Amino acid sequence: MSIDQIPLTTLDGTPTTLGALATGAALVVNVASKCGLTPQYAALEKLAQDYGDRGLTVVGVPCNQFMGQEPGTAEEIQTFCSTTYGVTFPLLAKTDVNGPDRHPLYAALTTAADAEGAAGDIQWNFEKFLLAPGGVVVNRFRPRTAPDAPEVLAAIEAVLPR
Repeated sequence: MSIDQIPLTTLDGTPTTLGALATGAALVVNVASKCGLTPQYAALEKLAQDYGDRGLTVVGVPCNQFMGQEPGTAEEIQTFCSTTYGVTFPLLAKTDVNGPDRHPLYAALTTAADAEGAAGDIQWNFEKFLLAPGGVVVNRFRPRTAPDAPEVLAAIEAVLPR
């Protein structure tokens, strides 16, 4: 099964797939509401607005595995994201990204290496995976790399139509 056909559930409980959410390129990010990196939501939303017309879909994946920094219910997460950061991009149901209950999406994503050649477990909230159209992982950016960092923008530009 290709990565874009792995069964997913949106924050509101709707079954979907990455292929259904993102018909072009996708930036998949594990997110949290109570993390020092939470302000990255603003840059993620800006990417969604700036590149959405060219085929980029940002997909947020709430995760509570890092010091309990995403403790809320689906409704609380949605309210926080929309009222605090104006998030309009799709959010998935709260998901385990590491460990024995790791979601199959993250089992596939974590096989991709970052710029230093390291694959494996998610290090922290806001780790980013850029997928080209068709669901091929082309870049992995660690949590402290800002969504609007030059290397992220260049990678996005490289997978989008001109």
